[in-house]
Amino acid sequence: MACTILIVDDDPSSREVLGHMLEPEGYEVFQAESGEQAIELAVSLQIDAFLIDIQMPRMNGIDLCRALRRMERYSRVPIIFLTGQADDTALQEAFASGGDDFLSKPSTLAGVRVRLKTHLQRMEYLRRLERMRGVLKQYLSKRTLEVVEDTSLTGALPAPQEQDLAICFTDMRGFTAFSEETEPTRLFSLISALLAEQVHIVHEYGGYVDKFGGDGVMAIFDGPDMVLQSCLCALSILDTARVKEPAGLEDIPRFGIGIHTGRAVIGNIGSPEHLDYTAIGSAVNLAARLCGQAGATSIAVSKAVRDAAMSDHRLNFHSERQVPMRGIKDLVTVYTLSRP
Repeated sequence: MACTILIVDDDPSSREVLGHMLEPEGYEVFQAESGEQAIELAVSLQIDAFLIDIQMPRMNGIDLCRALRRMERYSRVPIIFLTGQADDTALQEAFASGGDDFLSKPSTLAGVRVRLKTHLQRMEYLRRLERMRGVLKQYLSKRTLEVVEDTSLTGALPAPQEQDLAICFTDMRGFTAFSEETEPTRLFSLISALLAEQVHIVHEYGGYVDKFGGDGVMAIFDGPDMVLQSCLCALSILDTARVKEPAGLEDIPRFGIGIHTGRAVIGNIGSPEHLDYTAIGSAVNLAARLCGQAGATSIAVSKAVRDAAMSDHRLNFHSERQVPMRGIKDLVTVYTLSRP
């Protein structure tokens, strides 16, 4: 698709000269004789770049540039000023208003072509980065994305960090049997719908999804209210499963949830070529074991979780029991979490 250029100049001959330069280059060219008309066209069209004369009556080019930059869709679009007088003060004001470049009048074909091509390529590069970031947000956890962005600026991977976390695992009971009886495409669609709902709830309660486990998620919460947030999140996940069942999910098994809080190390694991930014440690392992102890549509939590959040009136911890768990020498005290 051809790039759309808007030429804004109160001199019709200047507009025509630029238009004749650009149209043979494959650009779709529009013209405006004033700043007011330019704004009308900018609202009704999608402009890829602006060529704006600085000196115009009523609304000059600098004021027009400021107005365009206040419009979200034109916050980064190339704006190139046209000026017959290369006055340093005027140019400084033009760049301060958000302009990207300037061309002296009368302009040459080579000058216009090179400047436009350079700025449009930069704009397309920025758009590709934004699209890539949007895709990455769908695949990476919030913290992983932050690490990727910080590393791209510093060039150095962050050192592993030990900190207190609340870790929540969800897992579908009877998933293996259900998957054997369900057509793969339908199975994928149903599981995606369930996990998408869980991701939304985790984010709503201030956590982030560290990873997917096929039929469940590992979510992490940090900060002063992390334990309470993780508990309320787990209850909300079960409430949603009971009340807001997506179409076609009535016959599938239900999720069990396990929550533990403790010290864990967050950092990069893997080889230099293939890294995963995640939390590891005994606290993570215990949260996963607790998830295995939870029945369908129930939440199993550790004593550490119960002690940290038992005073909140929205939570009910009950059914205390001592449970042996693989890899843990002593019996583990487990509670069931429900609403009062």
